[in-house]
Amino acid sequence: MKTLLISAAFAAAVLTPAAASAQAVPAAVVAVVDLDRVESQCNACKTARAALQSQVTALQNRQNALATPLETEGKAIQAAVNALAGKEPDAALKTRAEAWTTKRNQAAQEVARQQQQLQANTQYVQKQINDKLGPIYQQVMQRRGANVLVEVGATLATTSSVDVTTDVLTALNSALPSIATTAPAAAPAKKPQGR
Repeated sequence: MKTLLISAAFAAAVLTPAAASAQAVPAAVVAVVDLDRVESQCNACKTARAALQSQVTALQNRQNALATPLETEGKAIQAAVNALAGKEPDAALKTRAEAWTTKRNQAAQEVARQQQQLQANTQYVQKQINDKLGPIYQQVMQRRGANVLVEVGATLATTSSVDVTTDVLTALNSALPSIATTAPAAAPAKKPQGR
């Protein structure tokens, strides 16, 4: 009896059309957005981009300010070593070379920290933009009756009637009047509490 019920259930499952068990997917209504245009024309994005460029320029200036005296000192030390013609340098020259190496390492660490901060700032700016764009996409799609939104660069051809870039840009300008360009400092790691 049990085998008969299992066989009947199996036969019913095989004979039932698969379409009856799955819901129909609605027809795609596609809209496109030009994200390059959104990010290049967004008011807060322009201001943030200028601030980030200023940070890049400041970093480059600092690198040059650190490199120039190090280069000059390095050449002088090398000239002194070359003048020894293979002889062992005296203690003063060794101390001078060690001090130069320490300064060079400190300069490299400072530049690396500033580069990391600049990268964090850039990512923070992008995160703020992306956090606002997600809900904006949904709002624009709902208002325009779309159920799929595609970046215009991923399409082969479109018509202007499906382009919602202006809608997205207008909403982003409204939702994001300004962008912070300095990433918050990372929280220090908590030390485990001992007994």
